[in-house]
Amino acid sequence: MIRPLNALFGLFSRDLGIDLGTANTLVYVRGKGIVISEPSVVAVDTKSKRALAVGAEAKAMVGKTPETIVAVRPLKDGVIADFDTVELMLHYFIRKVHVQRIMAPHPRVVIGIPSGVTEVEKRAAKDAALSAGAREAYTIEEPMAAAIGAGLPINEPVGSMIVDIGGGTTEVAVISLGGIVVNHSIRVAGDEIDEAIIHYARRDHNLVIGERTAENAKIAAGSAYPLDEERRVTLRGRDLLTGLPKSVEVSSVELRDAISGPVNMIVELVKTCVEETPPELIADIMEQGIALAGGGALLLGLDKRLQAELRMPVRRAEDPLTCVARGTGRVAEALHLYARALAGGQELRRAS
Repeated sequence: MIRPLNALFGLFSRDLGIDLGTANTLVYVRGKGIVISEPSVVAVDTKSKRALAVGAEAKAMVGKTPETIVAVRPLKDGVIADFDTVELMLHYFIRKVHVQRIMAPHPRVVIGIPSGVTEVEKRAAKDAALSAGAREAYTIEEPMAAAIGAGLPINEPVGSMIVDIGGGTTEVAVISLGGIVVNHSIRVAGDEIDEAIIHYARRDHNLVIGERTAENAKIAAGSAYPLDEERRVTLRGRDLLTGLPKSVEVSSVELRDAISGPVNMIVELVKTCVEETPPELIADIMEQGIALAGGGALLLGLDKRLQAELRMPVRRAEDPLTCVARGTGRVAEALHLYARALAGGQELRRAS
């Protein structure tokens, strides 16, 4: 009787795939695709502990709140750092997309998590989803979800390599026959690139800038490889010496040098993964190339830099920002097809 009931639930509930990222949370709804893409930020009233705003509205408050309101990012390096706040955020997103009907079941949820997390951290992600109203909760490692979202043949006896560069972590994995063969991750990604720009502005120009200014500069003129036409961008902030407003124009060449530290670490991580990959799988990867996913894949010239360093094809996945979310969504739609891909061969977890 359980299977028919689950099939009936599937008709009415909107199963969700969630990319619970350090910088952004994306929600994939069964039959509709990605319906939410908002910053992983929650504005909390310090007195009542209530969530005042979530997502884009909360991010707009960062650095601009009075003492009684704190805008926080509850995930650090892809891991839940503040369980209560993550639960509030998940509850908001699940309620926002799930149709409220009489006797309608709660949704099944598949959450993308970094591959290096502990069992305790995996359980925290599941528990947060169950507490927020999920009927069942599963976790899948982000590189696996990104590979599924990028359309790689993960269930076939063919080697596929995915490089997933998010906000807090960079993960590289070689996948074959529905499992991860080689996997490496570091907690160096988009946030560290932003930090490098902040340090550069302070060190070379005595200019104090915020995270949003650094991120905008990275998007506008940041690069990992010489550009056909170099760019320029203006950094605006506070003069460290006078305390007055100040603006400085910098080139993409200067920014490339400023972010070389974290970029080099990402390149070395990919090299390490290639060195540890079995020869037969390397032959497959040389034929079909390495796929780049995550927001960090949008860094200008990163594909060319990796291609020059590794001497094999490197391509940016279609819409790399949404690869993990699309992958978790496809798993939620067909759990039986991706049983081996789910983190740790999980058993059914239900809300009590």
